Amino acid sequence: MPRARDPNRDKAYEIWRENKGEKPLKDIANELDVSEGTLRGWKTKDKWVSKLNGTLQSNEGNAPNDDLAGKSVTSSGQSVKKRGNPNPTPKFPKRNTESVKHGFFSKYLPQESLDIMEEMQERSPADLIWDQIQIQYAAIIRAQKIMFVADKDDMAKEQTQYAFGESGADKYDVQFAWDRHATFLNAQSRAMSELRGLIKQFNELASEDDMRRLKLEQMKLGIEKTKAEIETLNDDGQQEENIEIRIVRKGERT
Repeated sequence: MPRARDPNRDKAYEIWRENKGEKPLKDIANELDVSEGTLRGWKTKDKWVSKLNGTLQSNEGNAPNDDLAGKSVTSSGQSVKKRGNPNPTPKFPKRNTESVKHGFFSKYLPQESLDIMEEMQERSPADLIWDQIQIQYAAIIRAQKIMFVADKDDMAKEQTQYAFGESGADKYDVQFAWDRHATFLNAQSRAMSELRGLIKQFNELASEDDMRRLKLEQMKLGIEKTKAEIETLNDDGQQEENIEIRIVRKGERT
């Protein structure tokens, strides 16, 4: 049995339409006691912007013709100008603010990009940076699995060229465990440095009572822990390298 349509879904559009699409979605969400994310979903799925554009265009099409304003029509069909102000103040129909915002881009961008731009109108700079923080943090966590190095014998070998002809030979790209692990540590350090910069920007923009600050504190603790582990691994690796060098030099002397 299909799920019943939420009555607030149509109410939300009516409130938005009555305000010419200028009322923030968060205010409508508070008025109807629904989440802002749900409201954004309704706006996209029900194509509020297209419906509003069609309504405004229809109203403009039904506006009286300025050429006939101030004139009367005789029985013979000829128009005769009425007495009065010969230069009346022209009346222009209300323009659609959405077409003014995105009219230039609509010539060159696909509809999906325009929809994303429309959704961004409802998001503050702090919201945009928060999105980047989540994407960056998810990439760091995902990299743990992709760039994982099991031990010093975990070597990666990929064939890059196949033999062709009698004189040809196969070629391989070989990455030893220490090379792979060093690449991972450097990439991880750069990614966490970028994440710390985003967190700093968010704290500067977000209000003091923003609940996302608590999540950032937990995230920062995780970052500092990972950073300390990386520094420990770097120190241990440097010590092992120094030990190997001393062993080699000792062997050379003997």
